[in-house]
Amino acid sequence: MALFFDQDWFNTRLRALGKNQMDVAAVLGLSPSQVAEIWKDQRELMPQEVAQLAKFFSVPAAEIADRAGVSTPLPQEAPGEGDMGAVMEKLDELGGRMMRIERAIVDLKALILDLSRKE
Repeated sequence: MALFFDQDWFNTRLRALGKNQMDVAAVLGLSPSQVAEIWKDQRELMPQEVAQLAKFFSVPAAEIADRAGVSTPLPQEAPGEGDMGAVMEKLDELGGRMMRIERAIVDLKALILDLSRKE
């Protein structure tokens, strides 16, 4: 894993594809100056940007993350058909969290009404 953004690797890949940083900017939906910040290791890549660059360069996302520096996160893979149990479990968990948040909001409203009546 590269400690810093591996400019040489990315520049070599761009040349091999006949592309440049302007093409990267278009793919990522960034300005040329934002791409320059990535190349200078002044801006971190987001997971979705890692995925987009992996497609652009036709390499695995892990390769992009490795070459982009130590703190570059890998994008999470979309769940496959066999992962529906995990998806449903996560939805159940989120549903429970939502119910607790809604209860807390009701409790806060009641507390605010109670305090406003006392004034």
